[in-house]
Amino acid sequence: MSQWLRDLAFGNLIQVAESIETGRLVPPFTAFSVSRHVPTEQCDQVAQELTRLHESGMQLSHLGYLLRAIAKERSAFQNSDRIIELVWSGPEVPGAESRDTGVLVGELFATAEKSVLVAGFAVAQGKRIFKALSDRMRELPDLQVRMFLNVPRPYRDSTPEAELLKRFADRFRLDEWPGPRAPEVYYDRRALALGDSEHASLHAKCIVVDERKALVTSANFTEAAQMRNIEAGVFIVDSSLAQSLVRQFEALIANGLLQRVPGLN
Repeated sequence: MSQWLRDLAFGNLIQVAESIETGRLVPPFTAFSVSRHVPTEQCDQVAQELTRLHESGMQLSHLGYLLRAIAKERSAFQNSDRIIELVWSGPEVPGAESRDTGVLVGELFATAEKSVLVAGFAVAQGKRIFKALSDRMRELPDLQVRMFLNVPRPYRDSTPEAELLKRFADRFRLDEWPGPRAPEVYYDRRALALGDSEHASLHAKCIVVDERKALVTSANFTEAAQMRNIEAGVFIVDSSLAQSLVRQFEALIANGLLQRVPGLN
């Protein structure tokens, strides 16, 4: 069996299996037909392997069973090292068992080795919060850091999109980012739409480090959210979940739904 199928993340394996079993994904398998379920860089190879297995005599029901078996094996292996912890901001009380949000965020940034994804947070006091990440980027020049942030249009404001992006980039550089090398920052154009029917907010709040550790939380990158508000989140060490989160955002970029903020190079 091709390594391409073995290398698919748990979530991708399950999506392909379900689509085959329900008849939504049928031969001929092409890069386009599998692109809704598989990272872009793997589409060609996965389509070729599904075609090869089917043409060798494997029925579609057997293909679905095989993919689920691979996913089950992957999950059993990864779950042996899985960590799930409650993450909390707010008053400390006797008997509570949780990780502190601000402390954990700093630890995640300071220990990143290959990649960091930050999504959806409202940012204030960014220079303090991002210092550990900026320092890590100086230590590791090849560390990939991508942020997906909401760039909003003020209510009833008709300023051109390019000008709003410039203001955001200038403010981020001046007020929120502490180092010389800025991360890649992406935005959702719908947040800048003039029509209410198109308007949307990039509101997911998560951090993914090295495609292995993930924090999903309600706490923004503000002093109040990190220190005073009552905020809840979950920290998970699980490659399958972490990779699925990363692939979601990469798919939005690949389909043009999220775009790079200019002026932050």
